[in-house]
Parts: sequence; C-alpha cells; structure tokens
Amino acid sequence: MTIRTLRDYGQHYRPRMACLKHVEVFVVEMQDPKSGVKGADQKLNVTIIPHVINGQDILAWIVTKMKVTTEEAQAFGTMLVAYGYIYPLQNHRKLVLVPDSTLYRFQTPYFWPVQKWPAEDIDYAVYLARRNIRKKGMLEPYEQHYDNLHKWMNPKWDFIVMQATEQYKANKERKKPDRVVLDCQERAYWIVHRPPRRTHSAMDYGLDRLIDPNAEEVLTFDVVRRTNIFLTQALMRSAVKSSVSLTAFVKFVTTHHNHDPFLTTPVPSNPWITDSDEFWQLNSRSVDIPTKLSVERWVLSFWELISDPRGRVDFKLFLKKEHSAENMAFYEAAEEMRWGAASAIPEKSQFIFNTFLKPGAPRWINIDGRTMGLTVKGLVVPHRYVLDAAQTHIFLLMKKDTFYRYLKSPVHKDMQKRALVPAPHVFTDAQLEANVRNRNPGISPILQWQQEEEEKAAAAVAARPIDVKAMVATNKLDRK
Repeated sequence: MTIRTLRDYGQHYRPRMACLKHVEVFVVEMQDPKSGVKGADQKLNVTIIPHVINGQDILAWIVTKMKVTTEEAQAFGTMLVAYGYIYPLQNHRKLVLVPDSTLYRFQTPYFWPVQKWPAEDIDYAVYLARRNIRKKGMLEPYEQHYDNLHKWMNPKWDFIVMQATEQYKANKERKKPDRVVLDCQERAYWIVHRPPRRTHSAMDYGLDRLIDPNAEEVLTFDVVRRTNIFLTQALMRSAVKSSVSLTAFVKFVTTHHNHDPFLTTPVPSNPWITDSDEFWQLNSRSVDIPTKLSVERWVLSFWELISDPRGRVDFKLFLKKEHSAENMAFYEAAEEMRWGAASAIPEKSQFIFNTFLKPGAPRWINIDGRTMGLTVKGLVVPHRYVLDAAQTHIFLLMKKDTFYRYLKSPVHKDMQKRALVPAPHVFTDAQLEANVRNRNPGISPILQWQQEEEEKAAAAVAARPIDVKAMVATNKLDRK
C-alpha cells in the first residue's frame, strides 16, 4: 500500500511562499491591539476562550483597511481560512470565511505554512491516535484513513500509541481553555496539510494536485456503509450518569473544602474585609516558609505542587538531593519554549536539544535517544512534537514515581514541621477603621516581576554544569 502524503513542490513551492509572506504582513496588522480586528473573550459552554473575533468584523476590517469590494474581501478572508491563518471554533471543516456570527481565532505563528515544518506521517498518526483515545474511536468521517496509517506504520505503531497516550495524559493536566485552543489549532493545521477527501488542498499547486476540484463526488457503497456505522455508534454512545458526576463533584468539594475561601474563612483574616495584608504576605510567591494550608495542598496532586512557586522550589531541593534536578530543569525549559514568543521557538528548541537530549549533553536526561532520534533526524531544528513527547515522558515519570518519594522524604517532612500556622485575627470596630486609614498600597507588579526574573537568573547560574578543569586551574593559581 502506498500513501502519497509528503509532496515535493519543487520550484512551484517558492512563489507560493513569497506570496504568503506578503499575506502575513496583513495578518500581523489585523492582530494589532489598536488598529486591528477587535477581539473579546467568548464563553463556550462553561469555558471562556480568549481573543475571539467575529467573521463579520474580519470582513469589515479587510474592506476598510485594504479598500476593496465586499467580494474581494470575502475571497481574501477565505484564503486566510484555507491556509490556516484563522480558524473557526465550532465547525473545523469550514474552509471559507462566513460573514455571520461564526467565531474565529488567529492561528499561532508556529503553525503558519511559511514555517515549512514537514507534515510527516508519524506526527499525523500520533495526532489521530490521541484523538482516537479521547473520542473513544468516534473520529470524523474524513479521518477514517487512520486505519490505513495503522496498516502502513505497523512496525512503529507501538511507539506512536505510546506517544499519543502520554500526550493525552499530559493534556488532561492543563486548564480547559488551553486544551480547547490547542485542539483547535492542531485541527486547523492538519485540515490544511491533510484535508478531507474530495476537498481541494490549499497546499496543492498546478498539475501536482492530487484531485480534481471540479469533479462531482460519487457516493460509493463503502462511503454509505461507513456513514451508517458512524451514525449508529453516535446514537448508541452512552452518557455519564448523573450519580457518577455528582459523586465526583462531592469528592472534589470535600477534598478542596479547606482551600476554598468561599467555603472556609481565610486565616488569619480576609484582607478584603479587614484591610490587613498579612494573608497575602504569608501566601506570596517568594515566601521563605509557607503556611501549613499551602503545604497540605501540595499533597493533593503533583500538579498542585508544581503550580505553587514555593512548592516547586521545595521539590527542586528534593530533586537535587536525589541527583535528578535535570528532569525539572528540562520540564521548565520546555514550558518556557511552549508559552514564550513564537519567534524564539527554533533557537530555544535547539538549545534544549543540545543541553538535555543530545548524546553527551552537559545536562543529559535519561531518555532513550534511539526512539527520540527517529523524528529529530534530518530536521534543521528539533521538532516540536519530539520535545512534547520528551516533556510528557518526564512529567509522567515525576508524577508516578518522584512525587510519591518526595512526600515520604525528609525534605517534605521538615517543611511540614516548619510550616506556619497563623492565628486568626480578631479586630474590633476601632481597629478595622485604623486598618482602613493605614492601608498599604501593596507590592507593585513590575517590582515583583523584576524580583522573579532576578531569582530565575540566579537559579540558572547556579544550575550550570561545573567545569572541573577551570576549577583545578583556579586552585593552582590560588596556591601559588
């Protein structure tokens, strides 16, 4: 079986890239906070999606800024959707700009076509395998060639399923808005590079097109049979019982009851009522000794531990004593690359690869280079999916093994003993009035950010590998 997926565009690909670079100028201008298309937060069920724009607003901006007719603006907007510069939130199969209440978002520059990331079959198989796990086999009709990929990549399928499972587990730890946005971005990317059957691909050019967009679609017996199977499975899909959902909700509320300020009075007092900022000082990001309530929250889950900056510092201290501090350093470097500026991704990914993954790296982590090297080989910079898979592996390793050893370690037990137990405040009316008059302005966010950056720089300097030869040379000079 031969699947023609990776196409060599040759000389026909160059003028297309030059044209898209001019298109990017308009896309960047559309995202300008002052003169661009105005976006707003959109509530999607119980999730708030940031920076959402309306199709009608996009069309109006193109007409006003580019000074073109409505038909020309509609064609330009459709081209932006076809090449994946903007994507709809609800219906991901719309490849045209709909000037109505349809909601869109701007695609991350990392997924733009000019980045020239090769859309490899292994990456697409990992993506479909992860969606297959999340949807429990209920893939879209145009994704049914997942079975063909399974047959074609049968020798590598165990590795593909392993990466898909680890990425799926890591995505469950993220916040729901981040999961929704990342899922929409990836689906929009693969719609461009792996379009549905009988759909004209935006990346095809001239005589290299694999299909004829003017040909009429013929419904075969196999297509009708697959459609019937899909609809039957959709009707038979069982929903979660309300008793199970309520039990999980009650368990969550019971576990987090003492940590919810709406259910339990904050100790020592509520700063919004008493005008005493002692509660904020005890729970600040850079506090030396945390409160007992914060330490108890670290035990709930590994995500709670690393989400708290003070808990992450205590966990790093334990890792240094375990001689495995490189794992957390690699996880933080990958997080900084993922949520940092898109223009710095190639440089940061190369730095992470040379520091942690490359054989003989100064801070090498225990990951099998044979499986990771299969995807890295032949690329200018390490692929994002390689770093995602390595980061997911390290995260699950720390979650399943290191986290529970940390809870039993002397480091955590010593922190439990030294944790503060503040006494509750009891203010009279006169003291409350005095607190209002003597209210502190609080810490400036800019100063706090500068302090955190200085702490990060000091930690990076302290975590650098030690040059033994330089130390020996310095000692010889001191003796002389």
